Amino acid sequence: MAGFAALLKHNANYRNTWIGQVVSEVGDHFNTIAVFSLVLERTNSGLAVSGVMLARAIPMLLAGPLAGVSLDRFDRRQIMIWSDLVRGVVAALFVLAIQPGRTWLLYVLSALLMAASPFFTSGRASILPSITTSGELHTANTITQTTQWSTTALGAFLGGFSAAMFGYEAAFLVNALSFFFSAFCIARVQVPGGGSESKRNELNETKVVKPWQDYKEGLRYIGSIPLLVALCFVSVGWASGGGAAQILFPLFGERVFHRGPQGIGELWGAAGAGLVAGGIFAHRLMPGLSYRAYKQTIAIAYLVHGVSYVAFALAQPYWLALSMIALSRASVAVSSVMNVTQILRMVDDEYRGRVFATLETVTWGVMMLSMTGAGLASDHAGARAIGVVSGILSSFTAVYWTWANATGRLPEPRYLSHADRKDIEVHGEAHG
Repeated sequence: MAGFAALLKHNANYRNTWIGQVVSEVGDHFNTIAVFSLVLERTNSGLAVSGVMLARAIPMLLAGPLAGVSLDRFDRRQIMIWSDLVRGVVAALFVLAIQPGRTWLLYVLSALLMAASPFFTSGRASILPSITTSGELHTANTITQTTQWSTTALGAFLGGFSAAMFGYEAAFLVNALSFFFSAFCIARVQVPGGGSESKRNELNETKVVKPWQDYKEGLRYIGSIPLLVALCFVSVGWASGGGAAQILFPLFGERVFHRGPQGIGELWGAAGAGLVAGGIFAHRLMPGLSYRAYKQTIAIAYLVHGVSYVAFALAQPYWLALSMIALSRASVAVSSVMNVTQILRMVDDEYRGRVFATLETVTWGVMMLSMTGAGLASDHAGARAIGVVSGILSSFTAVYWTWANATGRLPEPRYLSHADRKDIEVHGEAHG
């Protein structure tokens, strides 16, 4: 933890990014819990919850390629600020959906909110090597991810409590204010050259009107690095079961354990707590691992994830269900922190936006299919049965990874040196 504190103390650029992340992501869960609870209250249908998730996933899927190209072509910091401002306005409009007969607005606004998200989330990942030194990079990645998961725990608990005690309107307004605060924090970050090497390339009229060419170039780059290809397949494997979890948490909170919005918040909170614990463990474990040991750790992590998720789905005592979902998410965190650190170390700056946007697009695309299946099944099968299937599907990630490793398809990549990442005076005046 000392490395975490030192980074936040001495690197003002990263500190501003982190503070904005904390506030905005806590606010995100005020919105998420309120929307899920409101939809179930109005419709009492798992399929309706699935519809909201699809309304969020499809725009992210469509916006991902454009976000990746934009982040590699233009000023990443400015794109992140505009993403926050747009999301702040949309988040405030959710109050209009509270009135009876306006449930359809939850779908429309959810779509608009998430369409703007890849421009921020992929941008935040892309600028990390530009605002940290090579020695800080793994720690910065760990803090970023564990913060995201910590805010899942905190935001879920607070969001569930807020919706139950103060109503949906308060939850939606808190979310809107959190985005505006995040924009203020990102505006204080000073990224050299906007954090984008490729934006300085000459852009002719043909390239400006045909961004698809840039995106295909990014796909070819991903295909040239076997580990990146494998991580795309890992995302597919996890999302095949992980998408269903987005539907199952509201169903388990409302229908299985009969705890309403508070139960949904507690399940998300337990998941977030597990993710934080796993992230901290991965931060300490990875520096001492060889590449071979890293690959073995990933396989074990996904096997544990799948088994514990099945155990969560079958658990009768509430405390056991919370414990198993925490263990499942801890295993996911171990692999996530290690995998993203690998990406940050090996991907050239000019491709980083497209790589992260592509991974996010692939993940959300498969999650969309998983959510659709879970939503359709929820009106015909029990939540526990759906959970068992989801856990089994997620376990296949470990099978694929083990096979790829055993057949020599995961050679160690070339890591970028400090100079390769153009890590020059990344802290600037902000350090003072």
